[in-house]
Amino acid sequence: MAPSINHEIIVVLLASSLVLYFSPVIAAAVVLYPQFYDFSCPEANGIVKSIVSKAVAEDPRMAASLLRLHFHDCFVKGCDGSILLDSSGTIVSEKRSVPNRDSARGFEVIDKIKLAVEKACPQTVSCADILALAARDSTVLTGGPSWDVPLGRRDSLGTSLSGSNQNIPAPNNTFQTILTKFKLKGLDIVDFVALSGSHTIGNARCTSFRQRLYNNTGNGQPDFKLEKSYADQLRATCPRTGGDQNLFSMDPGSPTKFDNGYYKNLIALKGLLSSDEILYTQNQETYDLVKHYAENQDDFFKQFAKSMIKMGNITPLTGNHGEIRKICRRINI
Repeated sequence: MAPSINHEIIVVLLASSLVLYFSPVIAAAVVLYPQFYDFSCPEANGIVKSIVSKAVAEDPRMAASLLRLHFHDCFVKGCDGSILLDSSGTIVSEKRSVPNRDSARGFEVIDKIKLAVEKACPQTVSCADILALAARDSTVLTGGPSWDVPLGRRDSLGTSLSGSNQNIPAPNNTFQTILTKFKLKGLDIVDFVALSGSHTIGNARCTSFRQRLYNNTGNGQPDFKLEKSYADQLRATCPRTGGDQNLFSMDPGSPTKFDNGYYKNLIALKGLLSSDEILYTQNQETYDLVKHYAENQDDFFKQFAKSMIKMGNITPLTGNHGEIRKICRRINI
């Protein structure tokens, strides 16, 4: 009798494991996983990729913008789509925060994706998951690494303007301040360096780095940690006053290609933002990582993918928490 009982126990345990793995409702309460929509909305991945591809083809800057949206979402209350909500009723949009105001973009692309996904699979795919997929597709479309995006996030019912102002790393934050903001989200110093590599695509506004061109030395001269000819070039179109919204490529050598040029720029003292430069000048561990990634793009790509998955797992809403929004800009009524 004993062998029969053991066999029955094994069968029951195996069946339970299969239900846990293949049931989105049960699994979502435990962990995110890439196959979450395989049965409920198998078209989801394809829809996101198609619309992101078209958007990036029309506007190459959009890849960096969509990647940034996911980052700015996850650092505030977790990866819950809160950054997408417009102000209404008691909700004060995170789009009004200093890190997002006048710079966060790509919301219309997310709207298009959500509309298409809702037609295919009504109230099934969350806006938070769309952000995660769009960030991965944007990276791949510009030549970067791919990864299987863990899915199953649900959307928040509110926002945090204060969290958006306080938790997102700023261009002029000190090294320790930025590292602390990463650690508070469960990310380590390696994630800090790898995720900063996303600055290999996209632009920054004059107002984000002007202090490096005029004020750091107190005598109107460029920051000594910024290569002089590069600083002179920047000063030509980023004046002491005015021109706040003028845009500059963060990796001028290959501004729309996801590669390891960002790290090579840091070594050449051509890191645009202070938050970039400090990786190479203020800490031995990050200095070593910058040099390694500048020499080995494959290792950078592998770590970037790992760190993106890790970031995407910052306190997501799952199970019965939150909701699946019909429209990403507002909560369901």
